[in-house]
Amino acid sequence: MTEASPEVDAYYNQLQEPWRSGFHRLRVAISQHIPAGFVECLSYGMPAFVVPHHIYPAGYHCKPAEPLPFISLAAQKKFLVLYHMGIYAHQPLMDWFTSEWAQNCAGKKLDMGKSCIRFSKPEDIVFDLIAELAGKISVDEWIRLYEEKLRH
Repeated sequence: MTEASPEVDAYYNQLQEPWRSGFHRLRVAISQHIPAGFVECLSYGMPAFVVPHHIYPAGYHCKPAEPLPFISLAAQKKFLVLYHMGIYAHQPLMDWFTSEWAQNCAGKKLDMGKSCIRFSKPEDIVFDLIAELAGKISVDEWIRLYEEKLRH
């Protein structure tokens, strides 16, 4: 599990229900399954699990002062949103996720963008599947995928 971040705690503490409890469970599910090396912080104003600068000094190419993002969470007016850069960068992971969703989430519509998964109600979050998704890519593999995409 990653260390708690006071800034992220403050973000969660200001959330109102119904989002607060869903976010808490989502944060715990990810924290308990994300591979070692990722750290939790605020990034772009959202709670995020990132590759810290001490592991990847170059940071994010769009804004090198920011650590390399991997998974971010946001509360929007009508949605909880999980941004997973790995499903955007790695088609086999996207294929795995959509297949698992179809097999295990009967009756729940998958609402996705290129890197985001939107949940319109906290009860729509499939915590076990998100936890498994969080654990699918190591820090080293994420850096390799990220750099590969930058070259192309």
